[in-house]
Amino acid sequence: MASLKERIKEFVLENKKGDKDLIEESFSLSETFEQFLFRLKERGLLTDEKYCSFISSEFGFPYFDLSRLKFSKSNTEIIPQDLAYKYKVFPVSKIKNIITLSSADPLDIMVLDDLKVRLSSDIDIVVSPRRQVMQALDKLYKSGESFSVLQNEDEEDIEEKDLIQSESVSGYDIVSESRKPPIVRVVDLIITEGLTRRASDIHIEPEEDRLKVRYRIDGVLHEVFVLPKKNQNAVIARLKIMSGLNITEFRVPQDGRFKVRLEDKEVDFRVSSLPTKYGEKFVLRALDKANLSIGLEKLGFSDTPRRLFAKALESPFGIILVTGPTGSGKSTTLYSVINHLNTPERNIITIEDPVEYQIEGITQIQVKPDIGLTFAGSLRAVLRQSPDIIMVGEIRDSETADIAIKASLTGELLFSTLHTNDSIGAITRLIDMGIEPFLLASSLVITSAQRLCRRICQRCKIPYEVSDKVLENLGIQGKSKKFYTGKGCGLCRNTGYLGREAVLEVLLIDDIIKEMITKQSGEEEIAEYARKNLEFQTLREDVLDKFLRGVTTLEEVFRVT
Repeated sequence: MASLKERIKEFVLENKKGDKDLIEESFSLSETFEQFLFRLKERGLLTDEKYCSFISSEFGFPYFDLSRLKFSKSNTEIIPQDLAYKYKVFPVSKIKNIITLSSADPLDIMVLDDLKVRLSSDIDIVVSPRRQVMQALDKLYKSGESFSVLQNEDEEDIEEKDLIQSESVSGYDIVSESRKPPIVRVVDLIITEGLTRRASDIHIEPEEDRLKVRYRIDGVLHEVFVLPKKNQNAVIARLKIMSGLNITEFRVPQDGRFKVRLEDKEVDFRVSSLPTKYGEKFVLRALDKANLSIGLEKLGFSDTPRRLFAKALESPFGIILVTGPTGSGKSTTLYSVINHLNTPERNIITIEDPVEYQIEGITQIQVKPDIGLTFAGSLRAVLRQSPDIIMVGEIRDSETADIAIKASLTGELLFSTLHTNDSIGAITRLIDMGIEPFLLASSLVITSAQRLCRRICQRCKIPYEVSDKVLENLGIQGKSKKFYTGKGCGLCRNTGYLGREAVLEVLLIDDIIKEMITKQSGEEEIAEYARKNLEFQTLREDVLDKFLRGVTTLEEVFRVT
């Protein structure tokens, strides 16, 4: 008998025959039914209504269209408001000792068992789309205003206060404001909408007369919401409470974190506040463990860079460096590799600022420079812990670089990141930090540089032509002239892009390169040798390969490199 995951795949294929490749990809990338369901909804392949139809036909739950029904205020007596919202169930009726509830997820047996116990009744379930359930609950209990209502509030708006002179605002008042239902719902909306849109960062930015909310999606910022200035204090206070920050401190930057659960996955948010002229700016970085791949194959590397990187991982000791600017995916790559190497027989220790992804089975250290726990100091201590693999979040200074080099020469495999523009530039940078060339040559296994390019949305992907002059300038004249771009659709929110892939440049260090490092040969000389003998490809060549294969667009080639 087919599994539930396979049954919903067949159901979606029947309704979305034109998206077969996208459905198959979602299926292969998902280990569980819940993960597959989330990907289908995220990619617009399955609506809540269609999912309810599937549940109804497969399991016999009656389908209820709540938008067409009217309910009495007495329905609030069937189930307490907090339970209704917690479990996202709507009270339809109560006859004798049988309560009928409408749910968007009737397969969650744990919820139904808990409700039976709490309500001391038998439960009948009907199925309705999640959006209808939440709208019906709002209408029945009238416990929270919508986002649009908040923006149009007038007399009931939270009192405006001058954020620059926050000394006059009592902590009690701020906390009270932040807990008012409209504020709670707006902050929840900002976060859930960000996750729904696949935002990697949420920017909440105070301006002179408004509070702006922007999402970074596939590396590009999009303005999504604008809130009234008068609600700024309460929104910021709400974020501080969630993140464990000092609610009365507004003069210095603060860092915190919190977790949220959306559908079937848990997402960590790393929070950073920054004082500005018009109040505190917040950036919430979403850290979703589901993005950590097991193995290099799922990171989106091209064949040649992936093969070279995999060869480097076979080394028993030495340094593997990943370089690139902020937001280029360095941390995700290293975490994915560490996750792949994480086995019971290995002692893996990471030193980070801050700890981003929390991974079971790995010892993770958060540096705290204010108390003397620096990268260099932590690395010294870690070497006495008999590690097999060490990850240093970033080599920032000559002291850390020196200890890392010497640690790799004593038998540890060490991963780290460095801020340089390309892989060969990492060698020059470390020598500039004061590392002896002969020590560097002995310890380096590979240096790599990374960027992220946006993938063309598979649903609205269309062919287009590129002029011969442009192809000639790129050095790819005479190759396939069938190129693609994204037209824009509902799935990609009319951007033409959906998701990102790593663009990688890998310099494998062989004996000849080691000699060149020792002699301090020029970067061009190293690059020329590596291209002829070590399958070396630059970032531009790798992203061009993705362009030729129809993965990304010409615009991304120029944007990334």
